[in-house]
Amino acid sequence: MSTAAITCSDLSFSWPDGAVVLSGVHVSFGPGRTGLIGANGSGKSTLLRLIAGELRPGSGAVRTTGEIGYLPQAITLGTSRTVCDLLGITAVRAALHAIERGELDDGTYAAVGDDWDIEERARAWLDRLGLAHLGLDDSVGQLSGGETVLVALAALLLRRPDILLLDEPTNNLDIDSRHRLYDAIDSWRGVLIVVSHDHELLARVEQIAEVHTNAVLLYGGNLEDYEEMIAAEQAAAVREVSSAAAQVRRERRDLLEAQTKQAQRDRQGRKLAASGSIPRIVAGGLKRRAQESAGRSRELHMERLQSARDRLTEAEDAVRDDAEIRVKLPGTDVPAGRTVLTVTGIDGGGWHPAGAFAVSEVGAIGELIVRGPERIALTGPNGAGKTTLLRAIAGTASLPGVAVKPGAVVGYLPQRLDTLDNSLSVVENVRAAAPSASVNEVRASLARFLFRGARADMAAGTLSGGERFRAVLAALLLAQPPPQLLLLDEPTNNLDMASVRQLVEALDGYRGALLVASHDVHFLRAAGITRWLRLDRVAGLAEIDPL
Repeated sequence: MSTAAITCSDLSFSWPDGAVVLSGVHVSFGPGRTGLIGANGSGKSTLLRLIAGELRPGSGAVRTTGEIGYLPQAITLGTSRTVCDLLGITAVRAALHAIERGELDDGTYAAVGDDWDIEERARAWLDRLGLAHLGLDDSVGQLSGGETVLVALAALLLRRPDILLLDEPTNNLDIDSRHRLYDAIDSWRGVLIVVSHDHELLARVEQIAEVHTNAVLLYGGNLEDYEEMIAAEQAAAVREVSSAAAQVRRERRDLLEAQTKQAQRDRQGRKLAASGSIPRIVAGGLKRRAQESAGRSRELHMERLQSARDRLTEAEDAVRDDAEIRVKLPGTDVPAGRTVLTVTGIDGGGWHPAGAFAVSEVGAIGELIVRGPERIALTGPNGAGKTTLLRAIAGTASLPGVAVKPGAVVGYLPQRLDTLDNSLSVVENVRAAAPSASVNEVRASLARFLFRGARADMAAGTLSGGERFRAVLAALLLAQPPPQLLLLDEPTNNLDMASVRQLVEALDGYRGALLVASHDVHFLRAAGITRWLRLDRVAGLAEIDPL
């Protein structure tokens, strides 16, 4: 039984500009798989870096028992390094080869230690993660982003650490590679914390840790269990807000009634004193007692009202800001029989990411035709050319021998959200895409994308990741003329789950054709995909069964 553990005690961290990330966090992680979730910028990666020792807390402490293996989002590689270097076995492997040559000094044996089978174990992990085609002496400069992640993961698994920290490990992985990573995670027996928004991965964890309002909250079970608990909590929180608001109204009414009655008593007392029917000294005593009683009554009612207000504030704080995008985009409507895209020449000569297609096998598609409001998923391994094909359809790249004939206005959302002018406000960016729309029309539309009031006047360069995504999406969907063919390239990469949900909500209001390249099967299903395609380096483009 593993004794590895992580304990965070009163842990706080702020950036140099004073922005608070974590505050007074008390949380522990033992053996088992934990999914770490939260909004973009909430502090998930920061918490992993604190546990890994890459950052020092502002206050409090992180204590770990056992060796730590950490896989960051960004893996820095030197162009001269090899797969062997990335695996961390270069020195041991060199010592083994030296012994094979007859160099039998003590230093060489010490360098090997207990790792006599290191090459076999390295090859076994590479093979298990789908990297059998890689040689240990291959340059890392030849690796794709997904291959780099998997080699780095193999390096950690070779070390057999007690604690494994993974930060968005599936972001650059195709579907096949994701499933190999899932299998590796399923077999993990130590402490595992994985930051992810991948629903299939989070279905495999045993608890969810959520970074929320600078704290870390633990929920037993996987993502589905967490979502059920949050839904129940939020339903109760909404009921509490309603009850607390009703109490505030009652206390206000009681205070007003008490003040009205006291005013009536004061008038009667003044009339009685003015009549001269009672001695002045008696009238003065009655007045003082009445004032004291009125003061106590008012103080009691004010305390009750303030208590009700405090309860309402606490209840409102417990309700999460899960604002939804609700848009109607009638201008994007496409009749069912209308052809919005024709691509020919897909089965001709030499496809690769920077070039054209490979010769297709039997059953592949030589011509891509998109009709009406079809929703098409474009899947396939990394490096097959999905992005290149989308860029060719969007008119930002060309493919030798491939002819693209759009039959509708095309909108394109690239992987990098770099389509906004950072010096302009959100309103100005949308008006640049829809010049005939008035400012008021743009503001009304932006409100449905959750940019209300002054938020619509924020400069694009100051937006958070989630805000920037919504602004790019608004500029794309509100463009004039509106797009009737929408191209999305890995749209859920680096998005938190709230932003993915908002993307699905926006697509609910979209009435045109959709062609989306993605490895996120959960998102593709939620987006209502009606047709599934797979692009392969060898087989070309082919229809496949729904994933």
